[in-house]
Amino acid sequence: MRRALIVLAVLVGQMLAGHGLLAGPARADDAGGRVALIGVPALHWNDITPSDTPHLWKLAASSAIGSLSVRTVGNVTCPYDGWLTVSAGTRSAAGYRCGAPPAPERQGDGAVVPGYRYLIDVAGQRYAGTLGRSLKAAGQCSVAIGPGAALALADQQGAVQSYRDSATGITTADLERCRMVAMDVDDLVAPYLTDGRLPAEPELLGPAERRRALRQADAEVGALLTALPAGTTVLLAGMSDHGSVPHLRVSALQRPGAEGRLLGAASTRRDDISILPDLTATALTELGVAVPPTVVGVPLRVGDPGATVEQLRRADASAQTMRSAKGQYFTALAVIQVLFYVGAFLLLRRRSHWRWLRVAAVAVAALPVTSFLVNLLPWSDHVGLFGGMLAWWAAITVLALAGPWRRKPLGPLAVVAGITALTLAADLLTGTTLQLNSFMGYSAEQGARYFGLGNIPFALLATGTLLSTTVIAHRWPGKVGVAAIVVLGAIAMVLGGSGLGSDFGGVIAFVPGIAVTALILSGKRVSLMKLAAFCVAGGVIVMGFAWYNYLQPPAEQTHLGRFVGQVLTGEAFDVIWRKLEAMLATLLSPNLMPIVIVAVAFLVYAILRPEQASAGVVPAAFEHSPALRAGLIGTLVSGVVGMLVNDSGAAVLSMALALAVPLLLATGLGAVAFGRGSAPGVGEQLSGVPK
Repeated sequence: MRRALIVLAVLVGQMLAGHGLLAGPARADDAGGRVALIGVPALHWNDITPSDTPHLWKLAASSAIGSLSVRTVGNVTCPYDGWLTVSAGTRSAAGYRCGAPPAPERQGDGAVVPGYRYLIDVAGQRYAGTLGRSLKAAGQCSVAIGPGAALALADQQGAVQSYRDSATGITTADLERCRMVAMDVDDLVAPYLTDGRLPAEPELLGPAERRRALRQADAEVGALLTALPAGTTVLLAGMSDHGSVPHLRVSALQRPGAEGRLLGAASTRRDDISILPDLTATALTELGVAVPPTVVGVPLRVGDPGATVEQLRRADASAQTMRSAKGQYFTALAVIQVLFYVGAFLLLRRRSHWRWLRVAAVAVAALPVTSFLVNLLPWSDHVGLFGGMLAWWAAITVLALAGPWRRKPLGPLAVVAGITALTLAADLLTGTTLQLNSFMGYSAEQGARYFGLGNIPFALLATGTLLSTTVIAHRWPGKVGVAAIVVLGAIAMVLGGSGLGSDFGGVIAFVPGIAVTALILSGKRVSLMKLAAFCVAGGVIVMGFAWYNYLQPPAEQTHLGRFVGQVLTGEAFDVIWRKLEAMLATLLSPNLMPIVIVAVAFLVYAILRPEQASAGVVPAAFEHSPALRAGLIGTLVSGVVGMLVNDSGAAVLSMALALAVPLLLATGLGAVAFGRGSAPGVGEQLSGVPK
């Protein structure tokens, strides 16, 4: 009878506990598992081989693997800033040096990071210590091995609960006391540091020296892996750069079921790319500790099977190929633009070779979109990259000038502008795979953006959309044409400003461009007050997108939603100031400003002195299609506003002009060559152009 009562009591107790009616105080060990964060600054996937790094190779083989973007605040990330970012859960920088983290001062079993309050009180890193503070608040102890790990696990006073200088001699019993372990393996990056700082050259060590450093780092990792308690979730991270050139670094997550799969995160919307703050969120989540709202990272996401080290090596190689030629590409683009306008000016004044000038104008306008379309082709080196772009360039130019529309003045414009707009719209709808690793898009190792619509792509999307829709307005003038501009422009704007594009400044600039174009075609007067109102309307719309995004769970927020949070916490001014500084810096760009200067000078001169500058070709384009005049004005409005509200500054206006002005010239040449009159419509009546 007594045994039956005991059994009955146990069953009742289990039932009550299952319904939350009976519960004791929760213990830290009741939820979550163990986590070991192994940071190896400077480690990328080319380093990991079976012969040189057997422990790292074995760890990678049993893990989900991906690329880690270690960008913090500057162009390159030193170990100090990398570990500080993990501590804060948001991109951070020490501000006064870029090298190794300081050596902790021992205090009993723990330690204190010297000068830690400087980071918070002087350097403005108010979130430093977030990881350590969160662990302490949840009753979780932690073990730090090495200076970087101490920096990551320190609380806001710089105190570390338990500290070891290295993994040498450490035992499983030492690690079983705490569920969070972090280790800084600095053997690989230490030989690069000169006076404690990163070198100014891309690669300081020779292959043999780097292999020696790798073997030492691998031995250190092996010592920790041997001592880790069974069932520990292991995070391996490249943590920092090692020279003046940023790289994608190693990211791996070892836990049951992760082997051979891709490793990414919702923060990047990429299946194979994550960022440093994701490590903070992942460690806390694995331990069952609430992630503070200030942490911008999200837990790492194990994806599809089939991940290989070679695949990730190619990802960094592609990024480096693009980076190494990017400066030369924009220099060549600026030279081509300047030579084109100089040549156009001379040939138009001599009234010779107009047919070839039209071909050149179409070809110049077709060049920007090839930087995206090349990613539809396989390429792995400069030959494949530029060969693919050249093939697309020739194909678009031939298509624009060889079809039945070639004898229509607006035909080539419709083809080039339409292909540009449709390419970027389709890219937004399919995950922005074309903008990643493109000259006019973005690169993951740069860390500025990982998905959505970049600033230069915005300029091309807005210009392509406005010019394409003015072709519709030319063919169907009146209400149909105005409706096409408003509807198609609004669709493109929503693609850019919604979660698909996550573009902030683009929406602010696109709204006035669409509105001005529609007003001119409708016969309405455009004033400065109206223009200002349209800009405000753009700001209101984009803040609506941002507020909606802010209401989503943190893992689903983009920088639009995080900006709302920064407004609420008072950090938005710092963000706006940094963007303003970046925008002003572009005004001195030797690659961007020549495009703006020559394009604007040619356009203004061609309008004010048409016979002297362009033999009447530009007025002929406006005479043929007043809708084109409206579209060009709308494009200029979007470009100027976009330059002022985006950190890319002059890049926005320069690319809008690089597409629009050559197509305008090609249209005028076609109108003169084929003697086409203007289409009837509201625009003609307003402009007083004879039919």
